[in-house]
Amino acid sequence: MKKILFIAVFMTAAVASAQIEYTGIVKDSVGNPLEMANVIAIDTVAKKIASYGFTDSKGNFKLELNRNTTYNVKISYIGFKEISAFVKTNTSNKRENFAMYEDNMLAGIEIISKMPITISGDTIIYNADSFKNGSERKLEDVLKKLPGVEINAAGQIEVEGKAVEKILIDGKEFFSGDTKLATKNIPSSAVDKIQILRNYSNVSQLSGVQNNQDRVAINIKLKEGKKNFWFGDITLGAGNSTDTELYLFQPKLFYYTPKFTLNVIGDVNNIGDVVLSRRDLRSFGGNFQSQSPSNGTNISIADGGIGFLNANARNANKIETKLSAFNYSYSPNKKLDLSGFLIWSGNTNGQKSNNTINYNDIDAEDDFVQNTTDQTSNTGLFRFSTVYKKDFNNQLNYDVTGRFSNEFREDAVNSRVLGAISEREGATPFKINQNLSYFYTLGEKSIFALEVQHLLQDEDPFYIASLENDPSNNEAEDNDGFDDAAATLGLNRSNPFYNLQQDRKIQSNQLDAKLDYYYILNQKSNLNFVAGTIRSTQNFDSRFFQLLDNGDEFNPNPTIAGISDPKTTNDTNYNFTDIYGGLRYRVKSGIFTFTPGFTMHSYMTNNTQYGGLEYLESNFTQLLPEFEVIAQFKRSQSLTMTYKQEVNFIDVNKIARGIVANSYNSFFAGNFDLNNASFHNVALRYSSFNLFNASNVFARVSYRKTIDQVVNNFNFIRNSVVATTTSLNSPEDNETFSAFGRVGKTIKKIKMSLGGSFNYNKNYRFRGAGGIENKIYNQNFNTSIGTNFTKAPNVSLRYNVSFTNQQDASLPIDIKSIVHAPSINFDAYVWDSLTITSDFSFNEVRQNGSVQNSYKIWDAKLAYRKDRDAKWEYELVGSNLLATGSRASVNQSNISFNINETFILPRFVSLRVRYQL
Repeated sequence: MKKILFIAVFMTAAVASAQIEYTGIVKDSVGNPLEMANVIAIDTVAKKIASYGFTDSKGNFKLELNRNTTYNVKISYIGFKEISAFVKTNTSNKRENFAMYEDNMLAGIEIISKMPITISGDTIIYNADSFKNGSERKLEDVLKKLPGVEINAAGQIEVEGKAVEKILIDGKEFFSGDTKLATKNIPSSAVDKIQILRNYSNVSQLSGVQNNQDRVAINIKLKEGKKNFWFGDITLGAGNSTDTELYLFQPKLFYYTPKFTLNVIGDVNNIGDVVLSRRDLRSFGGNFQSQSPSNGTNISIADGGIGFLNANARNANKIETKLSAFNYSYSPNKKLDLSGFLIWSGNTNGQKSNNTINYNDIDAEDDFVQNTTDQTSNTGLFRFSTVYKKDFNNQLNYDVTGRFSNEFREDAVNSRVLGAISEREGATPFKINQNLSYFYTLGEKSIFALEVQHLLQDEDPFYIASLENDPSNNEAEDNDGFDDAAATLGLNRSNPFYNLQQDRKIQSNQLDAKLDYYYILNQKSNLNFVAGTIRSTQNFDSRFFQLLDNGDEFNPNPTIAGISDPKTTNDTNYNFTDIYGGLRYRVKSGIFTFTPGFTMHSYMTNNTQYGGLEYLESNFTQLLPEFEVIAQFKRSQSLTMTYKQEVNFIDVNKIARGIVANSYNSFFAGNFDLNNASFHNVALRYSSFNLFNASNVFARVSYRKTIDQVVNNFNFIRNSVVATTTSLNSPEDNETFSAFGRVGKTIKKIKMSLGGSFNYNKNYRFRGAGGIENKIYNQNFNTSIGTNFTKAPNVSLRYNVSFTNQQDASLPIDIKSIVHAPSINFDAYVWDSLTITSDFSFNEVRQNGSVQNSYKIWDAKLAYRKDRDAKWEYELVGSNLLATGSRASVNQSNISFNINETFILPRFVSLRVRYQL
C-alpha cells in the first residue's frame, strides 16, 4: 500500500513539474478589470484545448501549460473583440497582460462552442461532451459531473444549493412540474449544451423589477443531428430473481422542430425502477408559481389522502410500475406557444417491516409491530398551457392541470400489545388547478401584472379496520390491548372482533387573485404596489361507526379526555377570506439591493358545524412586514438576508370536532376554536461560484419562531399504545434553527466536495394541560471525492454520517443515534465498446452506542455496444447483488423513537437490449 501511495505521489509531482503557470490580467481599454472573461489555450499541434480558465474580479487568469510548447491563446468577452495570440512556453512560468476593446459585433461565438464552461450574464453554459467519458446514458449521468450541480437523494437537481424548478429543451418546457422525467429519460448522446439559467424569470417584463435570485432553470441545447428527426431509445429486458420473473419495456422517443415538439415516454417493469412516485404525482404540475413575492398568508388545503407508502427499491419488497407519458409543444407563430402533457401511472407494490416503537410518554407501553402492506395506485394527469405574447408589452398565460386517482391499500398488522389487526383504505380523489396571468407594460415606467388561480379538490377516503377481541376478559387487568381504547371510544365490546369503518368527504374550493403594479423610479429603484384576495371554502363530512357481527351499525359514544362532547360524525364548513394590499420598494446602492415592504391584511373566517348548531366567526387585521437585502460582491459571489412575518391558517381537518380514525392506534378529534399561528422567519444565504480557482461555496442559515403554533395534544390510553388526540394552540413559542453548507472544488480531473447541516428544533409535547419541552438536534456531514476523466475509468468515494440527539424533559436520558453511510461508485468506458458501472454502499445504524442494524447494497452493470454511435446495446444488470434482505432507519418524533426494519427488493439480475434511434 505504501508503494502504491509513493508511486501516486511521484507521478503527480512529475506531472506538476512538467508544467508551468501562464498568468496575467485582462482589462478593458481604459484599464478596468474584466471579470469572467473566457481564456483558453489551444495546442497548435494536437489542435485541441489544452487548458482553460476565467478571470476573477480583478481580471486575473491562470492556466497550467506544458513546457516548451506553442499554444494559441484566445480571450473572449461578450461585447469585446476577441484576442488571439500565439504563446511559446519554456521551462519557467510566464506572465502577460491583455487589453480588450469594445466591438459592436457579438464576440466569442467560436470560443464558447469550444470551452467546457462559459458564463454569459446570469447563464452558465456547460459543453456536455467535455464532461462525458462514454459511460453516460441519461441526462442525470452528465449533470452529476458538472461543477456546482448536484442531484439530491430525492432525485431533484440543485444548482448552487437551489432546487431547479423546470427543465427546458431548446427553450420548450419538458413536462412542467417535475425535473426527474427529464433527467432519467433524455439520452445523454442528444445533449450538446447545458445552460444553467440563474435569476430565472419566465416573464421578461418582470426580470428587471424583481429579485429572482432563488429561481433556477435549466435549458438543454440539442445537438444539430437530433433536430427535425426522431431520436431516443427503446429498451427491452428480462431476468430472474428468487421469487419472480423479471420484465422491462421502456420506449423513450423525442421529436423536435422549431415549431413542434413531441415526447413519448413509456415504462413497464417489475424491477423497482420508479421514475415518478405517488408523491411526485400528487404535486406534479399543480402548484401555483407566483411571479411576485408571496403576500405573507399561508392557508393549508385539507388533505384527506390515505396513508400510502412512497415505494422505491430500498423500502419495498415488490414493485410493479406502468407509465405512459406524452408531452407536446406547438408554436404556430412567434406570438403563440401551446403546450401540455398527458400522463398515466400505475403502481402496485408491497412492503414488509418490523417496527420497534419506544414511546416518550411514560404511560404508553413500548411496542413491536410487524406489518405487511399491499397497495395499488392509478393516476391520470393532464395539462394544457398557452402563452400569448402580442408584443414585448403584452403577455397572456393560461394553464389548466388536472389529476385523477384511484388508490387502494391493505395492511396486515401484528402488534405485541394489540394483537392481530387488518386495515383497508381506498380513495378516488381528483384535483383541477387553473392559472391565468396577464402582464402589461404601460410606457417606460409602468408594468401591471394580474394573476388569478383557482383550485378545485375533492377527496373521498374510506377506512376499514378489524382488531381481534376476547369479550370474556374486557374488565380484567390483563385484558386485550385494545379493550381500554374501545371503552374510551365507546365501542360495543361483545363481539370477537372490533370492526371499525369510516367514510370521509373533503372538498376544497379556493380562488387567489392579485394585481401588482410596478412603477420604475429610475434605473436603480422601483415601487411595487400589490392588492389581492384569497377566498377559500372547505367542506368536511365524515362518519365513524362500528359494524357488529349481525350486520348492524353501532354508533360509538366516545368520552375522550380533553375533547368536550365528542361525536362520531362531522358536518363542517370552513370559510376563509383575506383581502390585502401592500407596498415594496426596491433600490440598488453600490453592491447592495434593498427591498423593504409590508402588506396589510383583513382576515375573515367562519366555522360552521353540525348543520349550524355550532358557529364561530373571527375578523381581524394584521400588518406583515418583510425585508430583503442582497450584497452582490462579485458577479459570482453574493450574500442575501431576508426577514418575513407570516400568518398561517389551519385546514378544516383540524377544527372538525367529530372523531376521525387516522389508523388503528390513532384517533383524532378537532378543536372548534383554534387560532391562527404567526411565523417570524430570518434567513441568510451565501453563494460563491468561482471559476477562476474552480471552487464553489454555498451556505444557508435560517431561524423560525412560531407563535400560537397548532400542535397535537396526545392522550395515551392505559394498557395500550392507542392515542386519542386533539389540537391546541401551543402556549409556548416553538423555535427552529437550521444551517447548511457545501464546499466544492475541482482540481484538473478531481472533483471534491465537503458538506454538512445542523438542525435544531425546540417544541412542546402536550398531554392534557401540561407541555413537555422537547429538543431535537440533527447533524449531518458528508464528503466526496471523485474523478472525471474522459478517457479513463472514474471512481467516486462518498461518506455520510448523521447524528441525532433528542432531549425530552420526560425521559431519564437523551436518545442518541448515529448513522454511518460510506459508498463507492465506479464507471468505465473501455475499448470504445464496453461500459462497466458499479455502486456499493454500506449503512450502519446505532442507538446510544449499540448497533441496531447494518446492511450493504451493491448494484452493477455491464454493457456492450460496438462503438459510441452503434444502434444496438446489450446490458447485463444486477441489483442488490449481495442479496441484502432488509434495511433499517431511525425516526425520532415528539411521540416516540422508532427503529424501522424494512424488507427490500431481493437480488435481481436481468439482460437488456437497447436500440438507439
